[in-house]
Amino acid sequence: MYTVSETIDFCYGHRLMEHGGGCGHLHGHNGRAEIVLEAPALDGRSMVEDFDRIGAIAGKWIAETLDHRTLLRRDDPLVALLGKAGEPLHVMEVNPTAEAIARAIFEASREGGLPVAEVRLWETPRSLATYRPDR
Repeated sequence: MYTVSETIDFCYGHRLMEHGGGCGHLHGHNGRAEIVLEAPALDGRSMVEDFDRIGAIAGKWIAETLDHRTLLRRDDPLVALLGKAGEPLHVMEVNPTAEAIARAIFEASREGGLPVAEVRLWETPRSLATYRPDR
């Protein structure tokens, strides 16, 4: 099995509903997504995938959807307030945890045609969440 990965850095803000600690308040992160692609064989160019294509698909989605946006759960009261103020938002069905963000990046990458195996989302230099589907 062959793997390649692309790392994409981005900034985002969020808050977690029902969190009793500091994460229940608006705060920001310098996130790092590692998109891992996997293939049993190389293509005609001897590649799993061209790194430029990973950036064009996953990197573009992250830049347009997550970067410099506030990520909120759909029922967060701040959605209406920040939306009315014209703040850039990305609204999710679930709490915008590192785990949920990793899954969203995975799904967007897969929908873009990449043979993604897993996504790791570094929320801080010491905190990492990984999403990979059951095999």
